[in-house]
Amino acid sequence: MTILFARRRASRRWIVFVSSILAFLTLYFFLAGSSPPLHPTWLSSPHRTCYKIPGLDDVLVVLKTGVTESQEKVPVHFETTLRCIPHYVVFSDLEEDIAGVRAHDVLRNVKDELRNSNPDFDLYNRVRRSGRAGLKQTDFSNDPNTPSGKPNNPGWKLDKWKFLPMINETLQVRGDAAWYVFMEADTYIFWPNLMGWLAQFDPNQPHYFGNQMQIGDVIFAHGGSGFVLSRAAMHRALEAYTSQVDQWDAYTGYHWAGDCVLGKLLHDIGIKLLWAWPMLDSATPAEANYFVEGYFKLPWCYPRVSYHHVSPDDIRELWKFEHKWFDKHPDRFLLHGDLFLGLIWKKMQRQLTDWDNLSDQLIPLDAPSLTACENHCVRDPECVQYSYVAGNCRTSKAPKLGEAKSGVTSDWLPDRINGLVEKLGTCPQPNWVLS
Repeated sequence: MTILFARRRASRRWIVFVSSILAFLTLYFFLAGSSPPLHPTWLSSPHRTCYKIPGLDDVLVVLKTGVTESQEKVPVHFETTLRCIPHYVVFSDLEEDIAGVRAHDVLRNVKDELRNSNPDFDLYNRVRRSGRAGLKQTDFSNDPNTPSGKPNNPGWKLDKWKFLPMINETLQVRGDAAWYVFMEADTYIFWPNLMGWLAQFDPNQPHYFGNQMQIGDVIFAHGGSGFVLSRAAMHRALEAYTSQVDQWDAYTGYHWAGDCVLGKLLHDIGIKLLWAWPMLDSATPAEANYFVEGYFKLPWCYPRVSYHHVSPDDIRELWKFEHKWFDKHPDRFLLHGDLFLGLIWKKMQRQLTDWDNLSDQLIPLDAPSLTACENHCVRDPECVQYSYVAGNCRTSKAPKLGEAKSGVTSDWLPDRINGLVEKLGTCPQPNWVLS
């Protein structure tokens, strides 16, 4: 009898426990909206030989991608940029696994009437019905950028719809982070630099940091350069969006850039953008300008926080370089000058064929040739590099590495570049963008 009574009592306790859990989940799903919240196991954190960076545990990193690029561009991040991140989530336009990590449908709560009526959602509806079997060859068209983006690219047209729903979905993953860092599949972030920067701000204040861009009268943070929102800014943005979803859907429909739409929402609720260039930037390492002033700032002594348009190979190279550098300099921040000297300068020591160093000044020559182009650069005391192709000579006063391009020959004048480096000198303290 004693044993039977104990079993009945334990059974009743179990029933009460299960009922309580079910009641809690029902209430939670009801309050959260039409779809259940993201499961906490979707936050991945494979810690292996990682630096301990103060404050990083209070950050949620959000990587935004799309079905036409995710399998190619995202996996490298799990080996590199996200490898030591304790809390991150991947958002896409297709629910799927990428190299063993779940990518979540950031558009899952967009209204059916919008998805079914707006042609921007054609790609989304096809892959939602059929998975990757619904993709077409034209979905992978690599259109060149225009002043209004890539209007013929299905993935690009769909991408603008992700930014505002991403605020809601992100807060369902983790609503109490101090900082929310947003990046894309071709973004590289130097986490020690970023955390050293964020440590100088209060996340309970509404902060919005990014590489400044402008469309019309809206100044906003460029998405591909990476941008940061504080906890206070995120919750205010969510309230503004969810209270006027239809109005913001209409505004997004007439616009062409989702990062600008987000910037407009934040501006309308009084959250101003901190212009974060040159710390957050849209250039690749080879395209970046390390010597020329912009927005009254000379990059050389500023910590570099991000690069954009980086390939998987670029990301691996940056990851290896960064870790070797911090092994040697554990008490320093990685500055633009350090990156130029350690990563770029060594690649400028010889003439390169089928390479364009992005020299920007077209030089008319009476008898154009590679030698004539070189001689013109040498005679101009401000010229530090030149390129030549098919009768066209170009020179530049600022050194850039550039990119592979068939038929182009490029060269640099090392002594003059050394002179620029010596003129800029060393940096006793890093410069930070704080206001």
